[in-house]
Amino acid sequence: MSGGHFDYDQYRIDNIANEVEQLIIMNGVEQNTGENWYDYTFVQNYSPEVIEEFKKGLKILRMATIYAQRIDWLVSGDDGEEQFLKRLAADLDELENKK
Repeated sequence: MSGGHFDYDQYRIDNIANEVEQLIIMNGVEQNTGENWYDYTFVQNYSPEVIEEFKKGLKILRMATIYAQRIDWLVSGDDGEEQFLKRLAADLDELENKK
């Protein structure tokens, strides 16, 4: 069945996480909004304290994506309880070992 219990909304959480990650990466970087020299250029300069909170939020969002995916597969019948627990632990370990 490959999930579907949550209408694949876990991918929406992941998209939010990706956007937060881009905000962190692009903080303080000049961005041009168009292809012409006269197009508006802007820089987002969030404080280090705010960026640290973004990083905390990013980790929470990544964890939420993992939990939603694993729960989705369990309740959809793709995984049994044992697989759910093993895959959840593996996914969380992988997340923890990134960066």
